[in-house]
Amino acid sequence: MPVTKSATAAPLAAPAPSLFSDSGSLAQDLVETYLAVRGETERRAAPLSPEDEVVQSMPDASPAKWHRAHTTWFFEQFLLGEHCEGYTPFHPDYAFLFNSYYVSAGPRHARNARGMLTRPSVKDVAAYRRHVDAAVVKFFQAAGEVTLQKLAPLVEVGLNHEQQHQELMLTDILHAFAQNPISPAYDADWRFPASKRNGDRWVTLNEGIHTVGHGDDSFHFDNEKPAHRALVGPVKLSRNLVTNAEWLAFMKDGGYATATLWLMDGFATATNEGWQAPGHWREVDGKWHVLTLGGLRPVDPDAPVCHVSYYEADAFARWAGKHLPTEMEWEVAARAGELNDAFGIVWQWTRSAYAPYPGYRAVEGALGEYNGKFMVNQLVLRGSSLATPEGHSRITYRNFFYPHHRWQFTGLRLADYAA
Repeated sequence: MPVTKSATAAPLAAPAPSLFSDSGSLAQDLVETYLAVRGETERRAAPLSPEDEVVQSMPDASPAKWHRAHTTWFFEQFLLGEHCEGYTPFHPDYAFLFNSYYVSAGPRHARNARGMLTRPSVKDVAAYRRHVDAAVVKFFQAAGEVTLQKLAPLVEVGLNHEQQHQELMLTDILHAFAQNPISPAYDADWRFPASKRNGDRWVTLNEGIHTVGHGDDSFHFDNEKPAHRALVGPVKLSRNLVTNAEWLAFMKDGGYATATLWLMDGFATATNEGWQAPGHWREVDGKWHVLTLGGLRPVDPDAPVCHVSYYEADAFARWAGKHLPTEMEWEVAARAGELNDAFGIVWQWTRSAYAPYPGYRAVEGALGEYNGKFMVNQLVLRGSSLATPEGHSRITYRNFFYPHHRWQFTGLRLADYAA
């Protein structure tokens, strides 16, 4: 599982070896990869002050301190607690404070009140991470090869889980900074990734039956399986992502005020929330700016639009006389290498409901709560974003959020019916 430089322009990550390399020592591979992923979390937290790490700007976001502690609890609970004989938890209260939604693992602090946890301190959480890291490394070094082979898949889930929280740390702190009138910068040197716009605008998928979903034994989450056959096409997908210039035209044409473009719930949400532009956009002296990880910047008309909800994406598609692709259409086109910027800039909304694939079965135990119980009332996004750690994305990856969510790095590409 490579963990190399982040998709952001800022140097947020360091190289790491594959989890299953040919070094001949699984213990060494586990130690090195574990420490690399854990170190990336700390690198992402390094620019933050203690005050930054405590704030929770809305119920859907979490403080950076909580992310750091929760990902540590994951390894303490599911690896050390269940497989390391004689291990004693670092603190008896931390399982309650830092469990997220694993009902099978016990009670937990309310999600919307995580910002109230001024204690334990940021310093205490750092000590917690060091303690668990030392215990995990010691466990890897002492366990036998058979034990490590058995537990390696669990470790890989934990590392991929931590990478998900690395992305959330950036989206959540950006949302918090967006509430601040002085427009703080996470990293003043950060730049939005360059996008590609070449080739024909449209990719045509003729009608056909295709295999979609994860089909081998490389790492994947359970919601990516089983691989199955699906009828796709005829349809055309835009090779390129929708840009800020195109979105500005939608705004100028009254897109946010035209009810006939919107789903009913979407227009109600946009009205109640006062949406007039994508998330984190601000009009300054008559010109649109956007708060980025590098601070407040003028909106770049050529850059892909970002921080839009499914409701907004769907309304834009209607305004353009098009629609959003299904996740199956996206996967088929991406697998053929036909989409520009499929990865590394913005997650792309699809019009597919987040639902189980035919034959889906959640894994047993508490980890079975990871994906399956969320398969209702949410929409699938495909690709990855500028905040996704490199090595964490793949063609079959199914991200999912509620249709009103827009604090993530989310954008869109269009689809159209093909003759």
